[in-house]
Amino acid sequence: MDDTPRGLDLGRLIEQVDQGGDLHQVRQDFTRFMMRYRFGMDEVVTKLSILRDEYAHLHEENPIENISSRLKRPESIVEKMSRKGTEPSFASIEKTITDIAGVRVTCSFVSDVRQVFDQLCGQADVTVVDVRDYIENPKPNGYRSLHALVEVPVFLTDGPAPVLVEVQMRTIAMDFWASTEHKIFYKYRDAVPQSLLDGLKEAAGTAAVLDARMEELHTKMRTASVLPREIEDELRCDEALVPDETFLRRLHQMGDV
Repeated sequence: MDDTPRGLDLGRLIEQVDQGGDLHQVRQDFTRFMMRYRFGMDEVVTKLSILRDEYAHLHEENPIENISSRLKRPESIVEKMSRKGTEPSFASIEKTITDIAGVRVTCSFVSDVRQVFDQLCGQADVTVVDVRDYIENPKPNGYRSLHALVEVPVFLTDGPAPVLVEVQMRTIAMDFWASTEHKIFYKYRDAVPQSLLDGLKEAAGTAAVLDARMEELHTKMRTASVLPREIEDELRCDEALVPDETFLRRLHQMGDV
C-alpha cells in the first residue's frame, strides 16, 4: 500500500517549475514531505531522551552519553537520487533513500549500545525494518557502529503516517573514529592517500581494542563487592562527628572547655 499523500509527485512538481508553474506550491509540497521526516526524527529523539532522563534520575548508571539528529539536505537527496537512479517521485524517494532522517546515539560501552537498542526497538510503536551490525561485522575500512532502520508513526492532521528513521548507535571510541574519517574524506574529496587509509584502518583496530578493554573494566566494576551507598553515607556522618583541633580551640575560647 502506498501511504504517500496524493499529489506529492516530484516529477510533476519539476514539470510545473519547468513550465513556469507555481514555485510556491512546489516548495510547500516538498516542505510537507520533509516535515514528516523531521517529525519522525523528533519522535525517536524524544523516546531516547526519555530513556536517558529515566536512567539519570532513577538508576545508578546511564548508558546514553549523547543524542544527536540530522535531516538530510534537499541537495543531498537530489544527489543521492542521481547516484541510485531514483525516479523523480516522493514515493520512489521513500523506498530508495532510507537515511533522510537520522539519529545518532553515543554510549560508553558496547553493552550499553546493545541495551539501548533493545529498549528502543522493543517499544510497541517502533517497527524494526532493518538492522546492520557493523560492530559484530565491521566494514572493510574499519567502521564500526550498529545501524537500525526503524519505522515510527507520525500523527498529522490528515491521519497517521509511518516514517522511516535511521538510528546509529556507537561507543565514544567508534564515534571519534567515524568523525575523524569523515573529516579526512571531506578534506581530500574522497581521494584519500593510501597512507591515511592504512592509518585509519589501524586506528579502527586500536579503538576496538580500547572498547574491549573498557568493557572488561566496566564488568569488573559492576561485579565488584563494594559498600552499599547507605553504609558509606553513615561512615561519612561518623567522620563528621569527630571534632578537629580548630573546633576544640574555638570551644575553649568560648569558655565551654
